[in-house]
Amino acid sequence: MSSEPTARALEGVRVIEAATLAAAPWIGTFLGEYGAEVIKIEPPKGGDPLRNWGHLKDGIGLLWKTIGRNKKSVTLDFHNEEGREVFKKLVDTADILIVNFRPGRLEKWGLGYETLKQTNPGLIMVAISAFGQTGPYSSRPGFGTLVEAMSGFAHITGEADGPPTLPPLPLADAFASQAGLGAALAALHHRDVNGGSGQFIDVSLLEPITRFMEHMLVDYDQLGMVQRRIGNKWKITVPRNTYQTSDGEWIAMSGSAPSIAARAIRAIGRLDWLEDPIYSDAQLRLQHADEIDGEFARWIGERTLEEAMAVFEEFEVAAAPVYSIEQLVADPHVQDREMFVRVEDDELDNPLVQAPVARLSATPGRIDYLGRKLGADTDDVLSQIVGLSADELADLRQRGII
Repeated sequence: MSSEPTARALEGVRVIEAATLAAAPWIGTFLGEYGAEVIKIEPPKGGDPLRNWGHLKDGIGLLWKTIGRNKKSVTLDFHNEEGREVFKKLVDTADILIVNFRPGRLEKWGLGYETLKQTNPGLIMVAISAFGQTGPYSSRPGFGTLVEAMSGFAHITGEADGPPTLPPLPLADAFASQAGLGAALAALHHRDVNGGSGQFIDVSLLEPITRFMEHMLVDYDQLGMVQRRIGNKWKITVPRNTYQTSDGEWIAMSGSAPSIAARAIRAIGRLDWLEDPIYSDAQLRLQHADEIDGEFARWIGERTLEEAMAVFEEFEVAAAPVYSIEQLVADPHVQDREMFVRVEDDELDNPLVQAPVARLSATPGRIDYLGRKLGADTDDVLSQIVGLSADELADLRQRGII
């Protein structure tokens, strides 16, 4: 990633991130990539559990390093009244506050939105919780795993004769982070462009992931259909599956557009299907989905990955190899796009991490640094922004508040 300074889309926006683990901190990560000043508040003892989540190298959390990018680390104990007063003063200077405390917790501490907006009416507060701020489940603790189950995702994922399948990554957190990010930017636009005030944003983990399975809802509501697990197939299109090649690799295919399906049929030499109204019509073709799927499995299974992909590329078929992370990193397209970049770090050996995803032509995102040591910026932030003296900082540190 280039170290040369460039214009930043969110230059001048201050974000306070008082949140742990994945969904809410991801919002801070994305805002920081595009120039926002992100100040992460962590407990003095141990910090965000994300620091030790997943694999460690030499005692350093690898996931923390990448999600903690471009953030200043400040330690502050909310359980102490004096710590809460310091927090309020810091929030008074912020544009966006990101939290993921259980609903009602901040209100008990006198740090709810209604209190904070009295001294900072332009404050935009994004609150992430498992089930939202209202409703009978609002007070329940929860993680993405629970809502990946409740949302319907696990119910439709896996083989027909197998158990419901959970994703091996924080998928619900990822969806929630994108919903929170979009809402925060919308609120920022409303405040700064439309002359509006700040506002409170309620994002649950449950609703964003469910939002992207909306086909199940309308199918159930209008047709009484309840989608079941069918592996990698999809009942609205064929071919659509993963197919093993003769050399033990796998290819994923999708015939979602009629023209793409026709190219795939032509690629495997079944020109007779294109002349048969049953097989050439997208809706009628679904009645013979198992037969068609089996023919693609047979054709691909007789060829190596390289051989099959060469034919599919020649016929412009929507197909791709199923990659491991090792294969993905080595792919020439991935390398050309610089999807992954190395970032200098004083604790790890210049890790390879994901680059900012959205490519802004005039104000590109960038990674200034990876996750910092716990409390690395406490003194600078609290002295320069809050105005605490060296003696006050020493007193707070001696009492374990910072």
